[in-house]
Amino acid sequence: MTAEPSDLDKVFAHIESHRESFIDRVMDYVRHPSISASNEGIGDAADILVAMLNGLGMQAETIATRNHPMVIGRMETQPGKPTVLLYGHYDVQPPEPMELWKSPPFEPEIRDGRIYARGIGDNKGQHFAQLLALESFLKVAGELPCNVIFLLEGEEEIGSPHMAEFVSEHADKLDADLVITADGSLHDSGRPIVTFGVRGVASFELRARTANRDAHSGNFGGVMPNAIWKLVHLLATMKNERGEITIDGIYDPVLPPSDLERQAMASLPLDVEKIKAELGMAKLDEPADRPYYERLMFQPTLTINGLHGGYGGPGQKTVLPSEAIAKCDIRLVENLTPDYVFEKVRAHVETHAPDVEFVPMNSMLPSKTSIDSPFAPVIREAVVAARGVEPLLYPSLGGSLPDYVFTKILKKPAFVVPYANADQANHAPNENLKIDLFIAGIRTGAALLAKLGEMAR
Repeated sequence: MTAEPSDLDKVFAHIESHRESFIDRVMDYVRHPSISASNEGIGDAADILVAMLNGLGMQAETIATRNHPMVIGRMETQPGKPTVLLYGHYDVQPPEPMELWKSPPFEPEIRDGRIYARGIGDNKGQHFAQLLALESFLKVAGELPCNVIFLLEGEEEIGSPHMAEFVSEHADKLDADLVITADGSLHDSGRPIVTFGVRGVASFELRARTANRDAHSGNFGGVMPNAIWKLVHLLATMKNERGEITIDGIYDPVLPPSDLERQAMASLPLDVEKIKAELGMAKLDEPADRPYYERLMFQPTLTINGLHGGYGGPGQKTVLPSEAIAKCDIRLVENLTPDYVFEKVRAHVETHAPDVEFVPMNSMLPSKTSIDSPFAPVIREAVVAARGVEPLLYPSLGGSLPDYVFTKILKKPAFVVPYANADQANHAPNENLKIDLFIAGIRTGAALLAKLGEMAR
């Protein structure tokens, strides 16, 4: 006796039969500019999304922030089933430099199985895939298998400056059991990934001033202190040649990876020689004995982003700089907060160079969800059902995203399940999304809903 196809099988069939119309619709969506840096098209894009969500039968609205609005849609018709918050962002990066685009950034074009347009990978194409997954389930089954809250931000590309404030003020509207973000890229090999955390960041400047003007390096060399040397000496006290940050107390709160996290790291593909060759590196940074993924996921870093002062033009100028600035960042792992790190850096500067000004800049908390979360195997099963391959499990990413608003303010587990190709060129000219991955993203979104619907809350 042949088994009846499941709702998910029917949804997969629906997605395949509507493949071409889905491609046309996402291309129409990304035709609308929504550049947060210049506020171009932001209001129009938010209105388009509210209309889309209302068209699905969701309760949708825009909610004002002190800058760009948030878009929220809700469909909670399954009591006793989990509620998933699907997060994305409708704003995009500026398209410049325009001359490097092979086709206009807001006139999407298909070439070699890819859609080329600004925002197609980051993040419009990915959250649109989530929307189409909802639509497909509703068309096939008449209802969603779990409860859904959609949250789409309009300021992610300018650092999410109002995200924490918004989430704190509207926590009642965001009361979900878990958060899933479709953003970022698959592994270089094309394998899907599930990410459980991100590092945070604390940026700061060190500013030295030793005189009221630059001076002749002969007439005043050895007499007037050199502002750049002052910063060089200070920076040398902050990290040693073994790669260790030497700011007192920085490592004290840092937690080692758990056994499960170590197992996950050990299973990740790694070709260090290929990475070195691609970046033209002779060797990895110190400490040499620290495992590659542990460096990126579980260790803080201190980076000098830039050192500025004196003369930087062509030829030679025998000048003695009176001012210098070092721009730095510290990547934060779980249990490190920006406030704690800024306090330690400030104390270090006061001890070693009290006449150097310490200026804290932008910061973001790290985020972490336990790799043994009860939702983890459900998400893994959904990815396998949609793509037919096991996902790679990343305990954390090395970069920073505002996931902390979910894990630390809402106190909910948060996962990142990207749909885009690793060479999507987001933030760059010729941003693109492979069509097959866009369709696979819709399938994955549908499978996530189905598998969550099999759980009791």
